Amino acid sequence: MKLIGKTLAAALLLSGAQSAQAIPMFFHTTLSGLNEVPPNASPATGSADVMIDPALNILKIDVTFSGLSAPASAAHIHCCLASPFGPGSVIVSVPFTGFPSATSGTYSNTVDLTLAATYNAAFITAHGGTVASAEADLLAAMVSDETYVNIHDSVFPPGEIRGILVSVPEPVTLSLFGLGLVGAAALRRRKAKA
Repeated sequence: MKLIGKTLAAALLLSGAQSAQAIPMFFHTTLSGLNEVPPNASPATGSADVMIDPALNILKIDVTFSGLSAPASAAHIHCCLASPFGPGSVIVSVPFTGFPSATSGTYSNTVDLTLAATYNAAFITAHGGTVASAEADLLAAMVSDETYVNIHDSVFPPGEIRGILVSVPEPVTLSLFGLGLVGAAALRRRKAKA
């Protein structure tokens, strides 16, 4: 039993060691009108993938959307929710500069998290008054599933489709954890046979 515990501990330490080296973090969401507050019956759909590289201080966003009722008027990341679908501080943290004014399309951009221009000025003010404190609060909120992507248009000014950004395990950590579980199961079977 000690060997199983050590195998799991090693897998968890390896995954933690990677986090300590500031490896990229990945987030995903599916966008829909049902995720809006209040929900709406929009047939529009979309998805967003966000990658944050803390070592390089960059945020990369990729959005795909289709079926909006009118051309998009704005899109951005909101932060920091008290609860996923309830009221809370939903200040725009990262506006999507150059988002297409279309009913369907894609958007891809990489921003520097150390620049004030990356954030909405109200977000910086509300989160410590410095870019560094705004970045720290944004990263903490993202890891805690307290941010969402929202696409607005003239038919749905508060937002036609949105989705909560949820952390996605990076492949190496997930595979190491899986390998540890397989090893633990094999050791348990071997011990049961003996």
